[in-house]
Amino acid sequence: MYNIQKLNSISPVYHGILPDTEYNVAYEMENPDMEINENLLCVGRAGAGVNNIPLDKMAEHGVVVFNSPGANANAVKELVLAGLLLASRKIADGIQWCKGLTPGEQTVEKQVEAGKKQFAGPELAGKTLGVIGLGAIGLQVANAGVALGMDVLGYDPYISVDNAWRLSRSVRHALSLDEVIEKSDYITLHVPLTDGNRGMIDAGAISRMKNTAALLNFARGPLVNVADVKEALEQGQLRVYVTDFPEEALIGARNVVLTPHLGASTPESEDNCVRMVARQINDYIKYGSIVNSVNYPRCVLERPTTPRISILHKNVPNVLGAITQVISGERLNIENMVNQSRGAYAYTVLDVDEKPSAQLRDKLLALDTVFRARLLMP
Repeated sequence: MYNIQKLNSISPVYHGILPDTEYNVAYEMENPDMEINENLLCVGRAGAGVNNIPLDKMAEHGVVVFNSPGANANAVKELVLAGLLLASRKIADGIQWCKGLTPGEQTVEKQVEAGKKQFAGPELAGKTLGVIGLGAIGLQVANAGVALGMDVLGYDPYISVDNAWRLSRSVRHALSLDEVIEKSDYITLHVPLTDGNRGMIDAGAISRMKNTAALLNFARGPLVNVADVKEALEQGQLRVYVTDFPEEALIGARNVVLTPHLGASTPESEDNCVRMVARQINDYIKYGSIVNSVNYPRCVLERPTTPRISILHKNVPNVLGAITQVISGERLNIENMVNQSRGAYAYTVLDVDEKPSAQLRDKLLALDTVFRARLLMP
């Protein structure tokens, strides 16, 4: 029986993947497998963001951290589409204005006809949509933009082969970030937050935009320098800023549309995230398979048919030699071996012909390059 501690309320759909006969999933338990120790095998994040998880510290203790990229992509895409409309037609202002209508000398109908002009805005069809980042969400936004009749310009120097195949042929490939910024009527951000792109949309970037451009940020708040955006809006260098990340400086600001971090707030999205991360946890615990880890390399494995030894270790020279020497000392025959690396960390999986001795794990952990070793039986 494996113990899994929930740190947040999550969808119950995990029951179909982590059966109660094999997993004890609870908020509180007597001996939770959650502290960073030899009992903690992995951490699952039912979402994409892992900024509050110490990834390197986990990796150095042989703890694999999973997230669920793309599981909420449709939910975020739909909100971005709403953001495009909110950026065009002053819908939010119009709704607020309508709440103040009162019967008086003029009928409500006459007040509406007299006041609606102030909320007029352009159509999306025929305008240029610049999509920065063509991951799971950006890909869907770009394709949806094409379906809306927009001229879509996409930029992502790291686009995956799978996403490139799924991207509409009508999406034009931008050769640089500047090309997207300079040519787009609507610019939407879909990149992860890193030290390298924090504040990527600043006064310099805004100065290269059309002064009629709309900026949308449904990715991460700090991608945008809020002070520079606010100044640009006040000076007429930017038409509107729509974001899912409210902060104090933006409250009440003119030509700013705020939504309260609603991107993944759908029941379908929550279910998808939980299903994905539950499968990843189950497959890692039972088979040693690693998919969508943010601190260890991808290594897709099927159910073992012979005893399997999985080893998380440093990615340094001579590690494999030391590991295979220990295996040879046990007089085991290696029937299959997989080795994958990611930065400072690596993963080696060996399928052997016989069940190893009880001492093998301790022998492997005695190597100063090995973080964790596990035996998985068929």
